[in-house]
Amino acid sequence: MTLPKKVFAMVQTATRTLEARDLPMPEIDEDSALLKLEACGICGSDYEQFDGKLRTPMPVIPGHEPLGVIAKIGDRAVARWGVDLGDRVAVETMLSCRFCGPCLGGNYHLCDRRKIYSYIPLSEAPGLWGGYAQYMYLHPNSILHKVSPELPAEIGVMFNPLGAGFRWAVEMPNTQPGDTVVILGPGQRGLASVIACREVGAGTIIVTGLEADADKFLVAREFGADHTIDVENENSVERVKAITDGRGADVVVDVSAYATQPVVDALSMVRPGGTIVLAGVKGFKTVDNFVSDLVVMKEINIRGAMGVTSTGYKAAIRLIESGRVPIEKMHTHNFDLQDAELAIRTLAREIPGDASIHSCLIPPH
Repeated sequence: MTLPKKVFAMVQTATRTLEARDLPMPEIDEDSALLKLEACGICGSDYEQFDGKLRTPMPVIPGHEPLGVIAKIGDRAVARWGVDLGDRVAVETMLSCRFCGPCLGGNYHLCDRRKIYSYIPLSEAPGLWGGYAQYMYLHPNSILHKVSPELPAEIGVMFNPLGAGFRWAVEMPNTQPGDTVVILGPGQRGLASVIACREVGAGTIIVTGLEADADKFLVAREFGADHTIDVENENSVERVKAITDGRGADVVVDVSAYATQPVVDALSMVRPGGTIVLAGVKGFKTVDNFVSDLVVMKEINIRGAMGVTSTGYKAAIRLIESGRVPIEKMHTHNFDLQDAELAIRTLAREIPGDASIHSCLIPPH
């Protein structure tokens, strides 16, 4: 495969500013590789990075949900990763050191020196880190997962949100067959949580959202949600109690962005001894009316969810490749790479008359 000398990329140079640039194609050593991007998913945190709520170094290439084909690879990397030229792979978001306490303890996603692909600046060699590009550099500590080449790229790239559904809504709260699960927020990760919970046999799945989420509620029901609640026109806590005959939910997963009321509501929705997983970031806002005594009196287990790990990604990829679930129903938009700003703003509902659930960027060939 002959590689170009220049790589087209969208670079964030300031808050709410993305610039098209041609960057030099980097060299690799025996332990690294180059990925030719087929698609890069758009995540809610991409908007937070774009909008300046995540203070990342700049200039930087955003994008941490890359799917592509190995374009160049060192011999030691072939042996270590078990992939070779032409293989399609999904790339995990985080780079860990492999040797600190958390890494050695099996929590590599909490590495003391962890880096995230889309937050590493151009100034750190070789510069070509994020997924908003035609090619990206694969660091020796990357974790890769093979993905079937038969899948359309925009479907294969959904490994990331679906992986979050498996980790946040199933693995972390240990969701069991028959459990009642409440999912706060019907975005792509909320819908992915519905899929994951249905896969493991959850008994009742409840999804909450806003009046503007009517289309997402329809998709949630297609994926197996039993109830959807419009929190602007219904009392969600009372509805959950009514659905559960006053007992409360075994698991509550908050994947809503910025809103803090769902955190408060979760305390009342969960049953005594139940689990709340907090995965939706709130821009570091404080949570008003958080009654900690409810945590004590009900012995609530509260867990924070930081990213996705290999088990979640593997479960997601297996499910996508199986074709058992019509996950394409939550894919709404393909955007050209040069339209990255439009893609981000569409996800954030800043474009009148348009909104996306899952979308991705497709680089020029």
